[in-house]
Amino acid sequence: MGKLLRINTKEKTFTFEETPDAYAGLGGRALTSKMVLDEVPATCHPLGKNNKLIFAPGVLSGSPAADSGRLSAGAKSPLTGGIKESNAGGLVSQKLAKLGIAALVLEGKPDDDEYSMIVINNDGVEILPAGDLVKAGNYEIMEKLWDKYGKVGVLSIGQAGEQCLKGASINQADMNGRPGRAHGRGGLGAVMGSKKIKAIVVDDKGAGRMEIKDPDAFKAANKRWVEMLHKHPVTGEGLPALGTAVLVNVINEAGTLPTKNFRSGRFEHAKDISGETMAETIEARGGITTEGCHPGCVIKCSNVYHDKDNKYLTSGFEYETIWAFGAHTTIKELDHIAMLDRLCDDFGLDTIEMGVALGIAMEGGMIPWGDGQAAVDLLSKIGSYAAEGKIIGNGALFTGDALGVSRVPVVKKQSLPAYDPRSCKGVGVTYATTPMGADHTAGYGVTANILGVGGTIDPHKKEGNLELSQNLQVATAAIDAAGLCLFVAFAVLDNEDGLPTIVDMINAQHGLTLTPDDVIELGKSILTNEREFNKKAGFTPVDDQLPEMFMDEFPPHNTEWDFSTKELSELLNF
Repeated sequence: MGKLLRINTKEKTFTFEETPDAYAGLGGRALTSKMVLDEVPATCHPLGKNNKLIFAPGVLSGSPAADSGRLSAGAKSPLTGGIKESNAGGLVSQKLAKLGIAALVLEGKPDDDEYSMIVINNDGVEILPAGDLVKAGNYEIMEKLWDKYGKVGVLSIGQAGEQCLKGASINQADMNGRPGRAHGRGGLGAVMGSKKIKAIVVDDKGAGRMEIKDPDAFKAANKRWVEMLHKHPVTGEGLPALGTAVLVNVINEAGTLPTKNFRSGRFEHAKDISGETMAETIEARGGITTEGCHPGCVIKCSNVYHDKDNKYLTSGFEYETIWAFGAHTTIKELDHIAMLDRLCDDFGLDTIEMGVALGIAMEGGMIPWGDGQAAVDLLSKIGSYAAEGKIIGNGALFTGDALGVSRVPVVKKQSLPAYDPRSCKGVGVTYATTPMGADHTAGYGVTANILGVGGTIDPHKKEGNLELSQNLQVATAAIDAAGLCLFVAFAVLDNEDGLPTIVDMINAQHGLTLTPDDVIELGKSILTNEREFNKKAGFTPVDDQLPEMFMDEFPPHNTEWDFSTKELSELLNF
């Protein structure tokens, strides 16, 4: 299923090798997590020479399968100290797959401070000096690289990655050549910065199409797949119309939109930052309300947001970003939130981590609550390499420590996302137990808790929510291994033919005879590998729990967190 491309960042050399049996048949998160477990010492320093940064397309990436263009990036996380897989759209996954590369691995660490750029194409690999890109933001980098190489896949770091900040992301060029897609969570941009790789260009021109072992069976399965995605009300209607920000009013009405650093579940200005308001603003200013994050996307939940002068401001403007810079900080001006999103894309920062960190800065009196311009000014200091920027750029926990704040919403040192765990307990269980640190995408319990997708489970009670999170974490790991967008899960959960159709596409593409049970077992094995790495890194059952701030009652439903550490720590023991 492709070769491994290893880049020695110290020697500035590369090798191609056949994929060993231990990695055969794996893709995406399955491959990155297995390689991190096998090849990275769990106790190594995340920014040291022994950490590795691994990019792997999913097993369906490069094929015509709808929504199969997601790329997994894996390493030991500088933020959590544990294993990390961060997943993003863009152009790179499909291009790597078409070039026959199962994984791109950055190894070692240079002795000098000279940055390099990697160019991968059908003719081979070049490792070039990148001094002209140093201290440049991702917008400038991608514009220069598209001008030089055409519409290629790009992975790059901005100023945050160069400073090796724990909130640093790796950004991908979207289909317009802008850094609107990000491997955001876990600080993997800092790992890339530690290895002095400023950008990676992937160009598949001349590579041809991927071989499909059974074209007729694949075509039939993909047709069913597309129909399934188009017909589901979430993937076929809600997400294309309003993007992920469709959730702002929904989650606020459910009373689980974390407001003012998780003090309540309703934001009085939710309407001002809602998906409906965002879409109206985009349309009025000549932006784009719906587009895909990678070729072959049929859900098209991304967008392009313009400023008051009808000029481009940001893209890929998503619910979690709007929440983090909005309800969490009590900022109510959508334009300020959009500017904060743009700065994160340019500097290369995780928007969730930065939004929560800004809320902690407000909690600690560094800037006033709800002051959008003050937040913009503070976040801008990351781009100028100022000391205040280094505090914020290292994330919520670091900011809390610097300011003497005790109310810091993190699990395994990673900030909680946009759903309060006391009133959406299915996703709360995921926050506590996923090996990734607090991460809604690892097991999106909002489905059955609030959206009524895949059944209905009371979000305020314990019953059923352990099982919900466990099942979703297994399924999500398998989806990540396939290279599929997480949002396909909405259609899969409501259609008994969903998982079998995915299996049919994999079998037809690769000439296999997998069953749905095989895919479920793969998901379990991924989680087992990740937990094993974290155990070796020193994590204990105590790390599978929420911080004490969540033991308080949470309005408006007066819910509380009532899962024991024992219940949570045993959840993923398969």
